[in-house]
Amino acid sequence: MKKSAYLVDVHWLFEHLEDPNCVIIDTRFSLSQPQQGYEQYQTGHIPGAYYLDLNQDLSSSVEAHGGRHPLPNWNAFVDKLNQLGIHSKNPPGPTQIVIYDDSRFAFSARLWWMLRYLGHEQVAILDGGIQAWKSAGFALSKDIPKPKTGPEKGNFVARPQPDWVVDIETVRQQKDRPDAVVIDSRSPERWRGEIEPIDPIAGSIPGSVNSFWQDISTEEGRLKSADKLATHWSRFDLQPETIVYCGSGVTACVNLFSLAAAGHQMYKLYPGGWSDWCSYLTENAPETN
Repeated sequence: MKKSAYLVDVHWLFEHLEDPNCVIIDTRFSLSQPQQGYEQYQTGHIPGAYYLDLNQDLSSSVEAHGGRHPLPNWNAFVDKLNQLGIHSKNPPGPTQIVIYDDSRFAFSARLWWMLRYLGHEQVAILDGGIQAWKSAGFALSKDIPKPKTGPEKGNFVARPQPDWVVDIETVRQQKDRPDAVVIDSRSPERWRGEIEPIDPIAGSIPGSVNSFWQDISTEEGRLKSADKLATHWSRFDLQPETIVYCGSGVTACVNLFSLAAAGHQMYKLYPGGWSDWCSYLTENAPETN
């Protein structure tokens, strides 16, 4: 079976490098070394690719609540998209966007979800990421494209899907309903509360089930086949009110991406994730699974 319409392979991308209506975006990032992604981009990236940073471009400022990677200010984000020359309207759009990273969709899926949330459907992720590009023998570039200005700017128009996002109050209200399921995308050990390398309290949202985000891809960073995705997601009692979360709304998007690739509807993201949930708890009385 074909994997998904949401993916492109390196050969397709190579053939479209000169396509003026195709915009490539590099989203490589390291949670432990936030500058690493951009440094890698400067060292070498797919020709013509722009760079968007998880902290600077795909998130807003961290506050007491809301998680470690709150969704960005949408007006500022749309302005950034226009600087990349991304169009919603004809002519010349809608622009085909191709996103890549080097982390099994961890960061590319966040941008994929954000673009879909804003109503842009012509967006795909590069299967296998930059590793697949290099393995195929294609060249990298150090040339950094300049932001578009004046008439070259895009005409991106946001059409948000507010029902795709839930906050902590909605999760609290729905997590025990029979027509709802809450999926934790973190590692099984973090979900069980055995370890917590990032947030101050270990645990998970009570009643949640676990689907580790890396389970939908191969070690080489390729999306598993449609058959394997169908088998994977058949283990879960998916409901109309399915809510997906992780630590901070990043790798949860990998599961949302794979669900869409497997033919499911776009389920809901709890972007604050465990980092938001545990910010309301005390270390003396953590509410865990």
